[in-house]
This record gives sequence, structure tokens and C-alpha cells, in this order.
Amino acid sequence: MTSPTSTRYGRDVRSHIPVGKGIDGYLSLSDRDAAVWERAAAYLHVRNNDTHTLYAYGIARALLAVAPDADEEVVLCAILLHDTGWSTVAEHEILEAIAPGGGRPDLIRKHEIEGARIARDILHHLDYDADMIERVVAIIDGHDSRLTALSVEDAIVKDADKLWRVTPHGIATVCGWFGLTRDESLRITAARVQGSLFTDAARTMGRVLTAIASLDGAPQRQGLT
Repeated sequence: MTSPTSTRYGRDVRSHIPVGKGIDGYLSLSDRDAAVWERAAAYLHVRNNDTHTLYAYGIARALLAVAPDADEEVVLCAILLHDTGWSTVAEHEILEAIAPGGGRPDLIRKHEIEGARIARDILHHLDYDADMIERVVAIIDGHDSRLTALSVEDAIVKDADKLWRVTPHGIATVCGWFGLTRDESLRITAARVQGSLFTDAARTMGRVLTAIASLDGAPQRQGLT
């Protein structure tokens, strides 16, 4: 049996690390979006909604890169604010609302209605114009319960929200919520995502994320670094 080879290069390569914002997909919140996030965060403290929202924001940014006709500002405001309404639902009831095989449509609807109200208030205080506010609010008010997309912006928000489920963070979060293994969580989340996405880019992203996560559990992967 041969000994494993070293994976340590032994030389400093930091001088070759790119600087600036020239890397496709590498992002941070703009000042505009950070201002919305700072207001939204106060309403996102339950059931990992804060971290979920940031990852969904990143997914939305990636989807926007291949959707030149979409209004970026509408999409990003909506994704940062879409789950603020869960703050008005008793924390012990939130998992009842979203549990596989069960669910509370009344609570899902409540979080949409309250999220729309909170979003309108936040954007008003940030001096967004009335038309912009109404476009964002219309997306939030139905982002889970509405089975059709009102616009390309609505489709991207819906897709970014759902795709989080098959990210490493989404899979791990669902494990904790329902006491599942990673493979069980992946099977549930992937099944709920597949067939519910609106854009070709999101469908491709969903397949890639699911493929990577499923191979993490493959027997050939076990024991490898």
C-alpha cells in the first residue's frame, strides 16, 4: 500500500490572489442593499431566517446575472424582506407551518401578509418611491402561496428562496428542524425544489447543488479528504 502524497505546496501563493471585484460571482452587499438588510434583520431572528435570507440574496444575485431584463433593485429588496413576516408568528408554530406532509397554510399566508406590511414600512422609511414599494410588496405578498409568477422579478425571488433548501446550509438547517440525516434532508428538500422552479438558470443551479450534496453521501466519497 502506498503512502499518501503530501497536499502541501510549501510556497506562499498569496501574491497571486486576485484583488478587487473582478471575480464573477464573488459579491458582498452594496450600500443600498445593506441599508435594507439592517432594517430587515430585526425581523429575521427566528428559525435561521437571517442566514437563509443572506444566502437567498446571493442566489438571487447569481440568477440576476443571467436575467438582463429583470429589475435588480426590485428583486434584491424583495429577497431581503421576503421572510420578515415570520417574526409575527409564534416560533413554536413556524415548523408546523412548513413541515413536510403537514403544514399550516394559514400561517404561511399570515407571514406573507405581515411581511408585505413590514416591507412597505421599511422601504417607506428608506425613502423608496411608491411604485417601487408596491412592486416589492406585490412579490412578498404571495411568494410562498402563489403558484404562478407575476413577473420575471417574482420568478427570481421565488427561485432564490427555494434554492436555498438544497444549499449546504439549507440541508443542515432542515436536518436540525426535523431530526433528519443529511441524506434524508436532501431527499426531502430536493423533491420540494424540483418541479417548482421558474427559470432555466435556477433549474440548472438546483441540479448542480443536489448532485454535489448527494455525492457527499456516496460510499465512494466516505473517508476521502
